[in-house]
Amino acid sequence: MKAYPFIHKHPTTGNTKLEEGMDLRDYFAGLALQGLFAHKPWQVIYSPKEISKEAYDMADAMLKAREVKHDQP
Repeated sequence: MKAYPFIHKHPTTGNTKLEEGMDLRDYFAGLALQGLFAHKPWQVIYSPKEISKEAYDMADAMLKAREVKHDQP
């Protein structure tokens, strides 16, 4: 799934093109990364590779949570 799909209209020709936007997983990972960096110890204790993995793990969890029916107990 894509985040922010939009239709782009060329300024001179007027031709339109559907731009898919970034992957929703990448968008969620970026949001998770912001939260991780807001908590300073992550930056000091863990490597960029470990922090990136954690952000994508969180993104995967967010995508999985979207599949759950929230009206069920």
